[in-house]
Amino acid sequence: MTSNISQAYPYASETEAERAAAVAATVAGHAGLDVTIAGESSPLGSSPLDPGERRWTYHHGGCGGTLHVAGYARDQHAVYVVCDRCGKTALR
Repeated sequence: MTSNISQAYPYASETEAERAAAVAATVAGHAGLDVTIAGESSPLGSSPLDPGERRWTYHHGGCGGTLHVAGYARDQHAVYVVCDRCGKTALR
């Protein structure tokens, strides 16, 4: 197994309110992140397959932060996540 296996599987889950607060705090702490997220993802709730009130979180092996769902990837079939520690984005 590779060392980044933890990034591929859900780490925990959070309520919609917890997710929204974590993403908002991350965006507020990283300049330009709001523009990046808006340009690369579509908002949650825009898919008929939306899972509802809870969202998965993932462990970010690079910095040890938590990846929170920020939307759906615009150009690929994936969930768009943002790290609460370093502000990096990724697809899940």
